[in-house]
Amino acid sequence: MRPRVDEVRIKGLGVIDEAVLKLSSGLTVVTGETGAGKTMVVTGLGLLFGGRADPARVRPGADRASVEGTLVVESGGRVAQQVEDLGGTVEDGELIISRTVSTEGRSRAWLGGRSVPVGTLTYLAEDLVAVHGQMDQQRLLQPGRQRAALDRYAGEELVKPLRAYTQAYRRHKEVSDVLDELTTRAREREQEADRLRFGLEEIEKVDPKPGEEVELKQEEERLAHADSLKSAAVSAHTALLGDPMASAQGAQDAISLLGHARSVVDAVRGFDTALAGIGDRLAEAGYLVSDVATELAAYAESVDSDPARLAAVQERRALVTGLLRKYGEDTAAVLAWAANAAARVSELEGDDDRIAELTREREELTARLTELAGDLTRIRTSAAERFGAAVTAELAALAMPHARVVVVVSPSGQFGTEGADDIELRMMSHPGAPALPLNKGASGGELSRVMLAIEVVFAGADPVPTFVFDEVDAGVGGKAAVEIGRRLARLARTAQVIVVTHLPQVAAFADQHLVVEKARDGSVVRSGVTALDHESRARELSRMLAGLEDSELGRAHAEELLSIAAADKAAD
Repeated sequence: MRPRVDEVRIKGLGVIDEAVLKLSSGLTVVTGETGAGKTMVVTGLGLLFGGRADPARVRPGADRASVEGTLVVESGGRVAQQVEDLGGTVEDGELIISRTVSTEGRSRAWLGGRSVPVGTLTYLAEDLVAVHGQMDQQRLLQPGRQRAALDRYAGEELVKPLRAYTQAYRRHKEVSDVLDELTTRAREREQEADRLRFGLEEIEKVDPKPGEEVELKQEEERLAHADSLKSAAVSAHTALLGDPMASAQGAQDAISLLGHARSVVDAVRGFDTALAGIGDRLAEAGYLVSDVATELAAYAESVDSDPARLAAVQERRALVTGLLRKYGEDTAAVLAWAANAAARVSELEGDDDRIAELTREREELTARLTELAGDLTRIRTSAAERFGAAVTAELAALAMPHARVVVVVSPSGQFGTEGADDIELRMMSHPGAPALPLNKGASGGELSRVMLAIEVVFAGADPVPTFVFDEVDAGVGGKAAVEIGRRLARLARTAQVIVVTHLPQVAAFADQHLVVEKARDGSVVRSGVTALDHESRARELSRMLAGLEDSELGRAHAEELLSIAAADKAAD
């Protein structure tokens, strides 16, 4: 289901005090007397989709102008998903968009019940609506849009080569980005490699072992206090076993005292089991103290003051500590840094080989892109010729028999995401005239007709679901006006079309006819919008033809126009 605008409410905009427009899914025409506010309908639609806010358009006496639109969209479709991503909601397939403009120039917008920047409406509108008015920025005047539209017009013939080009382009860009990084940062990478190599050499020279810093600290402490350690061990040994040079009578060592205590207890242990247990423990204590004394003697023998070894340990510890300050909090971290640095150096040293390999791949991809871009140019050039001829034929029927539209496919000079072509629509207003860009080669009224011709030719290829035309029939009449109406009706078979017109020949082709009517209430001008039935349409067309609603001649002519339009649409 294609999205469409179902209803528009306008308040306080220009001469419109308040109006509601119920729009057809096909061709809706808006007519009315001069000054009734027809153009404000287009202005309101423009505001609804992010158009420029002009505070001068606010109705005199009103604080602000407001426009609210109800769009029918597919629940869960792309538009609904975009709205939900922006924080708005779509309820039962209906999307509400609102816009206000104050007399001070402040503008606010709401999308699906959520306040959003006005630019969000512009972004959303790019794929929803195309407004063609003399004062509007035309969607198809944008180069990117012209290229995309031509590609859709080219059809299936372009799809496969464009897909192949896109894949090759992505890889070409990836390779080019990596090459640029490798070549532009060569000096930085070499400096990084030098720093890493220096660190690796420093670590390799010291050759630290896991946990070595702890062992060195302990050994340094032991060597630095060797005399104190030996003296303490000897004193403790003496306290436990006594001095062998001292007289036995004066011995007060721990072993002797424990032996005496044991002897005293053993003499009476048979009288009480509790005391016997204590005696056993005294025996155990004697054995334990004797073992400790033996270990103290061995320790005292092992401790030697070795200044040379102390100096070596201190020197080694200083080297290891230097590594810890630079590369990690302990030797394990230093070794991990070395492993990572070695891997990085290997990677950096392999850049030359990688650069050569990537350079070869880029050259191959460039050749492939050149070939694919050439295929795209050939297909687009062929489609451009067909398109230009089709639009020119349409213009001849729209009272522009001498105008010619061409699509210029020129080399852009570089590969882009969609090829190496610049696409531009140009128009020659008469034979011999230069081919100028559309916005320079056509007047306002002519530009609307050119856009109509383009949209008719693009019908089905351009996914925009709603088209708005203002003054598309400016400066034409008679047969050309009928052709304009016929083409608008043709366009309405695949899209919603809204047209502001002053020509009955165009209005006769409408699926829905809205008239903007003026009324006077004191000094205040109000405008209302009314949907016409067949009888009312005949009266409005008669007014547009003869200036008189009840003219019999005008009425007959109006009925004839309605019959011709109905037959024409039925034939299609």
